[in-house]
Amino acid sequence: MKNNDFMKIEDEFLKPPGILGSDEFMKASVLITLVLKDDEYFFLFEKRNDEIRQGGEICFPGGLFDDKKDSSSEETAIRETIEELGVTKDQIDIKGRLDTLIAPQAGIVIESFIGILKINSLDELTLSKDEVSEVFLLPVSYFENNEPIIHKVRLVAEPYYYDKNGVKKVLLPSEELNLPERYHKPWGKKLINVYFYDSKPELIWGFTAKLIIAFIEKLAN
Repeated sequence: MKNNDFMKIEDEFLKPPGILGSDEFMKASVLITLVLKDDEYFFLFEKRNDEIRQGGEICFPGGLFDDKKDSSSEETAIRETIEELGVTKDQIDIKGRLDTLIAPQAGIVIESFIGILKINSLDELTLSKDEVSEVFLLPVSYFENNEPIIHKVRLVAEPYYYDKNGVKKVLLPSEELNLPERYHKPWGKKLINVYFYDSKPELIWGFTAKLIIAFIEKLAN
């Protein structure tokens, strides 16, 4: 690389950093949805329809980025909330966002936005029953006053796996590439936290619990 070549791209290195490798992950957005009731803020949660992926789990409104419909992650969060709850864009007041959540175990990058949903009652919502079986409110104060339960899972990088017929499928030919021996077998085995709130009426866990923790930490600062 010559000096003139570097000068042409120097400004590129001054741009705010992104997330290297994120193009290999699915991209999703959620709206951490707040409802004001009797001068107190509540989180609005959805229960996923049993027939869809991760059916029966508790989440905030949201979904995958659609480059045909969305020009930004924020638009994804708003569009999905409108579709799932049957509200209008005017009823959503975006107040900010949290840090990007990278979830390698699920192959997804999640952008989360904080929004106030301007409704007086859950009866005003028209749920997309294909995606949402029900919604409910829990006060933010519950999560301020209760610590999450923490369990762990182990992330492992597997250079091969066995299919349902017991046939070995090689993903990374470590031996042929003459990689160090430690990479000939599964490696990594890093433990990561999985968070749970044993709230009533539902168990709130996983990414949703992690976003709640990040939100509560912001409140405490």
